[in-house]
Amino acid sequence: MFLRQIFDPYLAQYAYLVGCQKTGEAVIIDPLRDVDTYRDLAAANDLRITAVAETHIHADFVSGGAELAADPDVHLYISAEGGPDWTYAWPKDRANVTYLRHGDRFRVGKIEVEAVHTPGHTPEHLSFLITDLGGGANEPIALATGDFLFVGDVGRPDLLETAAGQAGSMRPAAEKLETSLRERLAHLGEFVQILPAHGAGSACGKSLGAVPTSTMGYERRFNGALKRAQKTGGDFVEFILSGQPEPPPYFARMKQVNRDGIQVTGGLPKAPRLTPETFAGKDGPILDARGDATSFAEGHFPGALFAPLRTPYFSVVAGSYVEPDETIRLVLERESDLDCALRQLYRIGYDHVAGWILASDLKTANRLTASIEKIDFPDWNGEEAASAGNVLDVRTKAEFDEGHLPGALHLPYTRLRVRKDELPTDKEILYVHCGSGRRAALATAYLQREGWKVVHVDGVCEACERIAEAKGMTH
Repeated sequence: MFLRQIFDPYLAQYAYLVGCQKTGEAVIIDPLRDVDTYRDLAAANDLRITAVAETHIHADFVSGGAELAADPDVHLYISAEGGPDWTYAWPKDRANVTYLRHGDRFRVGKIEVEAVHTPGHTPEHLSFLITDLGGGANEPIALATGDFLFVGDVGRPDLLETAAGQAGSMRPAAEKLETSLRERLAHLGEFVQILPAHGAGSACGKSLGAVPTSTMGYERRFNGALKRAQKTGGDFVEFILSGQPEPPPYFARMKQVNRDGIQVTGGLPKAPRLTPETFAGKDGPILDARGDATSFAEGHFPGALFAPLRTPYFSVVAGSYVEPDETIRLVLERESDLDCALRQLYRIGYDHVAGWILASDLKTANRLTASIEKIDFPDWNGEEAASAGNVLDVRTKAEFDEGHLPGALHLPYTRLRVRKDELPTDKEILYVHCGSGRRAALATAYLQREGWKVVHVDGVCEACERIAEAKGMTH
């Protein structure tokens, strides 16, 4: 048996290539949309991908299931659970698709995979028990848990309401999640490996561990959310629904395209290199992918969004501030960044890229003419500005509730585009801050593009920390 975890650090996402070395067949579980990565890995290990399995209808990326299943020799295994609203629609008439229910099994060579219905994160959610029959095993070696069980956490049950707009669904989902955690895992041996779909940094949970895998025994002992769920009469529902970060707006679209379908393209889009003149002559949003917030603030192309590439923020900025049908222009630090940028956009369904240019080319052409004023917290009178209604706090609601400047406005940075009508239009300047300065840098670029005069307040809000401590809360 061959088992390999494939990690995308920017989406904090794990896919799994599971292969039978006797027959050369392999299944990929929860692939991203750019499937060349998995094909290359399989070929390098004398395997061929003959099957693809999805644990659920994903909210944070476009699944690669459709790209792989475009090959009639690749079989797609997806959930038949979840009811009419959350059953996959796009592949229903295809010959190479099997809809799975709880207890159904399929084989890839000598590897047996059993579907376990684990609702809560989503109604249709499956986990996959993996048994190496070819190695003589009669018990599973691993459970691919998708967004059901993570290392140190469990999946959030609120996304159908907070991301997809299905009002009133989060509490019943949390109750189902509690039941799934209590009942579906009880019979598993301590040795069973837990293979989650996400790690630390994902918005699909609030306390995900940075360790890539775990075991059932370890999670029973040390996973706080799981322990709460397994305790009869506990406070699991209230616990799991509190403090969840606000999802980026693009999550709603990911749910829709993964259920209903998206165009199969066969690979990444192409994007030409532009001159300063052709770059300036095109319309559409600009993602400045340089990594340094100070460099961006000191000089950027007018209207550009700050989207540091080799961080999770690149996808979040695109998915929060850009419409999916808009045509994007990219500003890069180096030519070698292009593939990474196109992949990250492609993975969340942004296929329209007019072209790219190096920041150094724009600088030479004197095109980096916009700037953002920045001030450090110790040099700023935040209380006075907040009392005048000029302070915008762009942290999560949980952070804001723990401690904030009295009088400060609050909008999470991921929600600015969809809630910008809540921002004041009578203020000469908006002072924007977060918990460290990074999210405020993203927010000020967006607000500047939309016409607000902004100042980026950089660093830690010590007054917010003191207020949180006075409440007996850990900020």
